[in-house]
Amino acid sequence: STIVMGAAHTASYRVYFKKNGVPCSPLHDVPLWVDKEKGLINMVVEIPKDTNAKLEISKDDFLNPIKQDFKDGQLRYVGMNFPYNYGAAPQTWENPNIKNHETGAYGDNDPIDICEIGDEPRRTGEIILVKIIGVFALIDQGETDWKVLAIDVRDKNANQLNDLADLERIYPGKLQQIYEFLRDYKIPDGKPANTFGYNGKPQTKDLAMSIIEETSKEWRKLVNGQVSNRSDFYYMAIECTQIPDVANIISPEDAEKHLICLLYTSPSPRDRQKSRMP
Repeated sequence: STIVMGAAHTASYRVYFKKNGVPCSPLHDVPLWVDKEKGLINMVVEIPKDTNAKLEISKDDFLNPIKQDFKDGQLRYVGMNFPYNYGAAPQTWENPNIKNHETGAYGDNDPIDICEIGDEPRRTGEIILVKIIGVFALIDQGETDWKVLAIDVRDKNANQLNDLADLERIYPGKLQQIYEFLRDYKIPDGKPANTFGYNGKPQTKDLAMSIIEETSKEWRKLVNGQVSNRSDFYYMAIECTQIPDVANIISPEDAEKHLICLLYTSPSPRDRQKSRMP
């Protein structure tokens, strides 16, 4: 379940998560793999299809709620609507200390991004079961930023979609549409087009699963304290409530007290709103 604080399109907007009645982190406490043999993982939906508010799991806030990105004194909106549901793979981390041999760029200190290509828009904060199809190797401002392609298992075409060839057959032109969006979505903001590894070609389900597995291992190092969660150029909040074998586990009581404190001390949406509604 989710707890919404503040109004959408305001700087105070937060979507917190609960699991079995206990506040939790959508990044650290939600399991990644559901069925590895079938390529099924959980996805945390951040941005619903056909919308453009840049919502994301917070790396800075306690228990990593979803919030709207805030940049240069303004809430961030992408200049193009997302042609898919956009979200994150929990329990993954693109380690900013590791350079990928193919892209030649370091990780972006984020969980792996998921582009869910099904027909139905999903809700911010929804956790959905998706089937992995492939991956693009985006390079965003000099950082490796994998974009995994997947489909909600509830979608009417999910049973027929198992790889990139199926995707092109069932949705002709969809791969090109996704590529062009990933390449161009920052251009309306006056930024250059993004670049890609693998000459911009989408890569296989097997590579996508390998990348997810690698970044899950890096996440485990992060929450185990084998890799620092902070440096001069990155930070990741790693508090959690559901993983018993890590140093930063928070008791359910402390997590609940913290959320209650936030609820009663957060400025009102009117006080904090800095919106440029699309």
